[in-house]
Amino acid sequence: MQEKLWRVGTTYIPVTNVEKSAEWYVRNLGAELNFRDGEKAILNLAEQSIFLVRAAQNQTSNFIDIHGSERFSLTFEVNGMDALEKIHLDFTQKDIKVGEIEDRGHAGRNFVFEDLDGNKFDVWSELSPAFKEKYFSKS
Repeated sequence: MQEKLWRVGTTYIPVTNVEKSAEWYVRNLGAELNFRDGEKAILNLAEQSIFLVRAAQNQTSNFIDIHGSERFSLTFEVNGMDALEKIHLDFTQKDIKVGEIEDRGHAGRNFVFEDLDGNKFDVWSELSPAFKEKYFSKS
């Protein structure tokens, strides 16, 4: 195969109330609202298009791993430990459900947070090398 996948363009997240969820993502995560109707909201967040899609009660993007733990399906990256700690504090002050900052045995640190519907997301203190090179390298 000569062609390749270049990037993830859109992530779909199930929510029960599109309006409330869109407002939550804009207010708490700094997302930019591009479109909203009763069935979906389209947001720009972290260099990606996020669709909040109206779903049945108790639907989330989470999954259960082999050990029986509920896991997130998406990790956001921040630029270093200072940024991770500041975002963790900001989320805590906004009463977002957040976990402790963790050492998972690899570079950097992480924490998990949840949206209004219990969708879990990870935050990692390390930017990927390709992203750093593209956006932070000296020209």
